Amino acid sequence: MLHIDLPARPEILQLAEQRGGPCVSIYVSTTPLTEGAQIDRIELKNLLKEAVRQLEEAGTPKRQVWPIEHAVEDIIADDAFWAVQARTLALFVTPDRIVAHRLPNRLESMVEVSDRFHIKPLLRAVTFPHAAYVLAIGMGAVRLIEVSADLPPHVVHVPGLPKDMADALGRRTHGERTGAGTSGESASEGALLQRYARTVDQALRPVLSGEHAPLIVAAAEPLASVYRAASSYPHTATQVISGSADHTPDHVLAAEARKVLDAVYAAELADLGTLFVTREAQGRATTDIAHAARAATFGAVDTLIVDMDEVVVGTVADADGAVTFAETASAGNYGVVDEIASRALKSGARILAARRADIPGNGSLAAILRYAI
Repeated sequence: MLHIDLPARPEILQLAEQRGGPCVSIYVSTTPLTEGAQIDRIELKNLLKEAVRQLEEAGTPKRQVWPIEHAVEDIIADDAFWAVQARTLALFVTPDRIVAHRLPNRLESMVEVSDRFHIKPLLRAVTFPHAAYVLAIGMGAVRLIEVSADLPPHVVHVPGLPKDMADALGRRTHGERTGAGTSGESASEGALLQRYARTVDQALRPVLSGEHAPLIVAAAEPLASVYRAASSYPHTATQVISGSADHTPDHVLAAEARKVLDAVYAAELADLGTLFVTREAQGRATTDIAHAARAATFGAVDTLIVDMDEVVVGTVADADGAVTFAETASAGNYGVVDEIASRALKSGARILAARRADIPGNGSLAAILRYAI
């Protein structure tokens, strides 16, 4: 199992608002296998050396360099910490504190030194957090399972949820008839399935109210289609986990749910690509870094998709968002696209970190704007 501690949006905002330096951001590609931790610790040690080199080259006082160096060295030396890892370790260090997050995504190892943190790679982990609900519904059983990136799947208690189809219909078994010669709903298997689905949906409403995670139906046909049609939850996924789930273990359903989530997120990116084309024709979308920087500075970005791996170095003016590009990274500059993402995040924009191939225009970023600018 991966040991994950994803940051919530307020924590990311806090990192994005850090100013004044020195700020060191380190991302280390790690393995969840304990026996591989030594290699990861060596990698972190090398990245720390690079961070110290950049700090010293920028003339950072030793009284500020030493606390950063010692804080990361303490992490490197902590055997218990390295016994529980995920796929990437993200460290954000100042002379006063160190923040660590273990992420489920495999990110490239890197170090950034500046007067602010480099948060763009971190956004990838929360762009598509792999959280969902699975409704395992069949004739003989029904349960709601919560799937998250950082915890084992678990069954959610749902008040009023029937135990099975018979319970929903008020019968001893789902095949029981209410009386001889009856017709209508009691004689129609389709009508009975719809009644079952409506009963389950009604029980789920108060539990799922206000949620945004996809609800994935795990069921055999025709019940899967019947329930999807009856569901009042707006985030019910189109894709289903096919086959009877009455006796399927929760961890197996969770693994299948993550496959469905991959398809859901791919479709979401495709929809954003279509919306980008529409907004671009209206003057409300751009792939130009300088244009996006101005829009983010003035709070005009609604949705921003950024390349999770690339670092375009330079600076962005505080007053008007004017971009000055640099040839090489140093403690005197930072990731321009990262800064654009930070400013958009602060104005309430939705930020998605993706692979370049998934970004409209296949550039460093794509911004959908609230209004033309």
